[in-house]
Order: sequence, then structure tokens, then C-alpha cells
Amino acid sequence: METGSPAGPGGVETVGGGAAWTGLPPGLLRMRRLLLVVWVGLAAAGVGVLLGLLAGPAWAAFALLPLAGIGWGWVMLGRNWRSWRYAERADDLLISRGVLWREETVVPYGRMQLVEVTSGPVERYFGVAGVQLHTAAAATDARIPGLDPAEAERLRDRLTELGEARSAGL
Repeated sequence: METGSPAGPGGVETVGGGAAWTGLPPGLLRMRRLLLVVWVGLAAAGVGVLLGLLAGPAWAAFALLPLAGIGWGWVMLGRNWRSWRYAERADDLLISRGVLWREETVVPYGRMQLVEVTSGPVERYFGVAGVQLHTAAAATDARIPGLDPAEAERLRDRLTELGEARSAGL
């Protein structure tokens, strides 16, 4: 798998052992890009007004510099979104993410203690939810952001069922 490369058709790409990588839905990317444009746009407008009032209209042109960051952020958000994947295997869940520094988390089903679905107001507006996995070791807690709410609930139910079936002496 190449870093930052999109998955095959339907967001699914196979890995060793017959498991399939599943990418995140585009709703998360749309949400993050809209938030980038809104917050950087508001910050640029605020800086432009302050510079225009305090230093003169010529200085207000410097407020356009943060707007150039929108283009860079737009591309970086797309690369980050493409890097997130997860795969359900027979004994564990794989979560892969990162563009420059790749991280791959392996969470054995038998070590999961709690699986929860979270969705804030902005996430609900864009129709996305996240799955948070808690294990006994705090360092191995994992999350999958930006899933379709139905998929998040399905994944929660499946992981809970597999965790109960494979509980490691808990």
C-alpha cells in the first residue's frame, strides 16, 4: 500500500490474510475542508479589518496572506483523509493512518474493553460519526473518525460481539 494513495473501487483495498482495507467516507473530508475555509476566512477578515482601521487600507492587504494557506490546507486535508483506513481481520482490527509518519495500530478483539460511537453537533450535521476503542492499556486506545453513522454502529456492534467472544480471561 502506498502512502496517501486512494483505495480501490468503493474505498476497499485488500491486505494480507484476506482482510480488506476500508477507507473513510467523503463526508469527513467535506466537513474538514468547510471548517478550514470558514475559520481561515473569518481570521483573514478579522485581521484585514483590524489592519485597515489601525494601520491603513494598504496594510489590510496583508490579510490575504492567510488565504493562501487555504490552498495548502485543502491539499493536506485530502492527503490525510486518504491515509486513514481500517481492516477487520479474524482476530484483530487494524487501523492505519498518517502521511509523513505512518502509524498502524493493531487492536486484538479480546483486549477491547469498551467500544463507543461519538458524534458532535458538526459531525452530525455532516452525517459522520467516530468509533472509539478502549483497551486495558491506555496507549493502545484507537479511534476511527468520520464513518457513516450506520457503519459506525455496525462496527461497534461487531467489535463488541467479537470482543465478548474472544475475551482474554477478563
